[in-house]
Amino acid sequence: MYAVEAVNLTKKFGDFTAVDGVSFQVERGEIFAFLGPNGSGKTTTIRMLCGIIVPTAGTGRVAGFDIRTESDRVKEHIGYMSQRFSLYEDLTARENLEFYAGVYQLPRSRMRSRIDELIAMAGLEGRDGELAANLSGGWRQRLALACSIVHSPPILFLDEPTAGVDPVSRRRFWDMIYDLAERGVTVFVTTHYMDEAEHAHRVSLMSAGRLIASESPETLKAASPPGSLLEVECEPVVPALDLLPGVEGVKDVAVYGSLLHVVVEPSEDRPALLRQALESRGMLVRRVEAIRPSLEDVFISVLSG
Repeated sequence: MYAVEAVNLTKKFGDFTAVDGVSFQVERGEIFAFLGPNGSGKTTTIRMLCGIIVPTAGTGRVAGFDIRTESDRVKEHIGYMSQRFSLYEDLTARENLEFYAGVYQLPRSRMRSRIDELIAMAGLEGRDGELAANLSGGWRQRLALACSIVHSPPILFLDEPTAGVDPVSRRRFWDMIYDLAERGVTVFVTTHYMDEAEHAHRVSLMSAGRLIASESPETLKAASPPGSLLEVECEPVVPALDLLPGVEGVKDVAVYGSLLHVVVEPSEDRPALLRQALESRGMLVRRVEAIRPSLEDVFISVLSG
């Protein structure tokens, strides 16, 4: 039995189709990442799977329970954390955990040891007496995660959990996620940080409500033929960005920091041809070389294709 399964899951709001016939399965203990631009249907999919909204069509099962007819049972077996997960700011970190332990009806005999365990896991020792309102964004996210798993759910849904959090705090937060997955918890997460998705067991790309790819990060990156992605370091960048799409063999160009990533038809002489095209327009070319695509390159390529 899969931890999460969706079959032709669809959600319409009037004439607008937010999720269009999405199907996938998530294995137990898997970190399953959903990627896609804003409005692609990621959050709507999660909300259907969590039993928060009812699908227009299709079916789904979470922890073996039907999301349409057994939504209450689904909610008993999941943890859910959204980007705007609400902590009670006038309660301390420990009091927030005590409140959610009560909501999930954690036995009193187990409550204290479980809360102590979560405070240690989140690195909140010595801060558990602070008001949630006084915690930084990173600490609040860790506390929110701890609150969402106080009842030890086998499946955890995280919707953009680290948006707006600094890189160091994001890293610590993901260390907690990896630890949960190692303990057998299934983690279903949406994120727009490509470096986070790189560490998922499987990545699904969504666009306009449809699932357009679902593979491991390595499989997605390996799908590009060798030599099909060139990294160009040149000056000035903007004129080069305008020029390169018109060069023979160039399929797509994207800005990557101060560099350009150019998707091309593989050929041994392609780097030399790009260099020649740029230098003929008076541009300074420092480097043109074939590189292995990142997940961000794959994402851009799939969406633009």
